[in-house]
Amino acid sequence: MKAVALAVLMAFLAGPTIAQQKKKKEAPTAEQIAEAERVFAEGMKFFVQDDFDQAIPAFQKSLEMSPENAGVSYSLAKAYDKKGDTDKAMPHAEKAFLLSPENKFATTLLADIYEKKHKFAEAAKLYQLLATRYPENTEYAIELASLYLQQDQYAEALKAYDKVEKTLGLSEEITQQKQMVLLKQGKVNEAIKEGERLINSDPSEVEYLVDQAELLMTHDRSEQAIPVLEKILQLRSDNAQAHIMLAELYRKKGDLKRCNEELGKAFADPALDATTKARVLTSYMAMLPQESQNEDVLTFARSLVQSHPEQSQGHVILGDLLAQRNDKAAARDSYAKAVRLDGSLNEVWQRVIQLDGDLNQMDSVVTHAEQALEVFPNQAVFWYASGSANLAKKQYKKATDALEEARRLSSDTKLLTFIHAQLGDAYNAMGKFEASDGAYEDALKIDANNEHVLNNYGYFLSLRKVKLDKATEMTSRLVKLFPQNATYLDTHAWVYFARGEYAMARTFLEKAVKLDASNGTIWEHYGDVLFQLNEKEKALEQWKKAKSLGVASERIEKKISTGSL
Repeated sequence: MKAVALAVLMAFLAGPTIAQQKKKKEAPTAEQIAEAERVFAEGMKFFVQDDFDQAIPAFQKSLEMSPENAGVSYSLAKAYDKKGDTDKAMPHAEKAFLLSPENKFATTLLADIYEKKHKFAEAAKLYQLLATRYPENTEYAIELASLYLQQDQYAEALKAYDKVEKTLGLSEEITQQKQMVLLKQGKVNEAIKEGERLINSDPSEVEYLVDQAELLMTHDRSEQAIPVLEKILQLRSDNAQAHIMLAELYRKKGDLKRCNEELGKAFADPALDATTKARVLTSYMAMLPQESQNEDVLTFARSLVQSHPEQSQGHVILGDLLAQRNDKAAARDSYAKAVRLDGSLNEVWQRVIQLDGDLNQMDSVVTHAEQALEVFPNQAVFWYASGSANLAKKQYKKATDALEEARRLSSDTKLLTFIHAQLGDAYNAMGKFEASDGAYEDALKIDANNEHVLNNYGYFLSLRKVKLDKATEMTSRLVKLFPQNATYLDTHAWVYFARGEYAMARTFLEKAVKLDASNGTIWEHYGDVLFQLNEKEKALEQWKKAKSLGVASERIEKKISTGSL
């Protein structure tokens, strides 16, 4: 770069002297010329070292001594431009061009500065000069075309590209640029013809055919694209991209059989990368209804996993397909492989944990939640999963620790409702009733009709025989919301039992047993109420029925053996 800079400056210095350029002005003395050149040379030492802060004052001093020197003006403009100060560079570049309009370096510098200042019309005029003077240098015409595009002057841009083609012949780069311009003008047919010209220049070049097929497909010319793709496969039968594009065309036509055949050929290509396979398969799946995702799709996904076992995308796709088929264990295992390969897949971690829960594998929920938290320590959802699983495992201290962290981190009101509800359950199990009640109250502030909280909070209050008015209000609301839910009717009845209102309790329990005759706990409660109503023989019948339905405890045995509570 420094050698080039010096060569450019030497081109200026080799030009006419100040005295020769301005014969009408008084010629500078030999001493003035020598001093100006000395100061300029000093500035150049700094310039070639990229020390523009010291080069600029030297150039300015030299310019004061020789104000009509194009080379010094150019150097000063160049230094300012290198510093990124185009405002100060521009007047000096304009002066250099004015003093030496035939010099291509001065012209190019000014044009570049104009372009940086978004003075595209002015820059285009200068590049037009350069392209005319130096037709063999196609870079000028290419830059000119770019400037025309900046001004939406598409016809002029095409003329510039035509000049390049006259010099260089057809090329993929220029053809693509011309196609881009034609498409901006809405001239799709002309853009296609440009592609045909390029193909005709070298019919065996597969890349030209692929580009043409993509252009045709993008503009809904499917019928025209098919023979182009077939030509590609005649030249290269293993071209995976052509198979994928044909598959897409057949999919659009509704010919899923041929679509699957083409995808199968593409996926059989070991050279086709995992990312492309995953993208194609995901797109294909998204456009098919779930019931249409047949064995072929599953086969493609398994092929992707087998050929690229180290890539997470394939395992995620396979997991999605297995989950759609309700094969929860296999889906969970596939997702788990994906997160082992790429731990940053937040949503996939959530799917793993959700499926662990669906499979009632609480140890796995805890393990996977802890692994996810190593990557996402501030994600409340994973703390919540850990807390919920530990609650199910009756590890109440671990549950409350995790749930409290989830509560601290969460800003999602829906998730917070679940967190508060689970904290209420956990603290109740630990006998920390004040904390339990507080958590339930927090949940109800967010969702006053949360059925889990209304049921559990009301039931636990009835067991403790405290706040029974509140328990009655909550469970009354619950059974109004869910009048056909036997469990909720049982809870409401049990609150009345705790209040000693046995007749009311009986009313709701009789509704409950009609709705769910297989629930032993409800039958046991019904027996308890009947006993309190002095219907002891009927009570004994209900207890025996409860035992036959699976209620097994010392309590039920004692009730049956003694015939009393």
